[in-house]
Amino acid sequence: MGRLGDRFQALRGRGESALIPFITAGDPDLQTTERLLYALQEAGADAVEIGVPFSDPMAEGPTIQRASERALLKGTSLRQVLAMVRKVRADIDLPLILMGYANNFLAMGAIGFAEAASEVGVDAVIVVDLPPEEGAEFYLALRERGVDPILLAAPTTTPERARMLVRETRGFLYYVSRTGVTGVRAAIGEGVEEAVRSLQSLSDVPVCVGFGVATPEHAGIVGGFADGVVVGSALVDRIDRAGSPEEAVEEAARFVAELKAPLFRGASGSDSR
Repeated sequence: MGRLGDRFQALRGRGESALIPFITAGDPDLQTTERLLYALQEAGADAVEIGVPFSDPMAEGPTIQRASERALLKGTSLRQVLAMVRKVRADIDLPLILMGYANNFLAMGAIGFAEAASEVGVDAVIVVDLPPEEGAEFYLALRERGVDPILLAAPTTTPERARMLVRETRGFLYYVSRTGVTGVRAAIGEGVEEAVRSLQSLSDVPVCVGFGVATPEHAGIVGGFADGVVVGSALVDRIDRAGSPEEAVEEAARFVAELKAPLFRGASGSDSR
């Protein structure tokens, strides 16, 4: 069991749901991304998704699209992101998850990327546009080197496919709470709890919910039944609106602390299982 598995085991023992914030590497620059990682760890994040900027992020709404554009304009590359993870790994014990698109990762080759990710201390990888049937070689290379391939389920996932996904994913299963792209929404969609509990009934693999979770209230609702909550666009938007890198780090840390507060089981009185 790696850092991600250990973290979920510890959280279950304490009666907590995980908070997994998403930030785009290189937005506004890689030096600020490094500072954000330290700040999010101190603020109570349980893992961090680091978005690898890509020119055509098809699953992202406008907020994260713009963040990718800003990062690419600064010249941010996958190899630079890997170098950043290496730099911070000794001082950050959070699980670090790279999230991105197949073109970036496969350009290094399945084995080449898997070896590089393992060497620098990446704990898991989410490839939005690489289903397990098409990415079997890539995901095997990750697993063989101790890097968790995290797969995604959605409201449109069939029961048969759900059973396959919980068998093949590692670390956790990412449940996309609604169809469409990432972005802030006013409310959690109907049927999310039912879908998550159905997935949880298939195995012991943690199920985390993302897409549209935007406020501490949302986090508390989802944390009442899911093993973890992923917050992306709402956090990226705060980073973008900050007046300076220093303000961005401070605002991100404050927001993450607010999001984590309702995820303690003692606060909600509920149980995800």
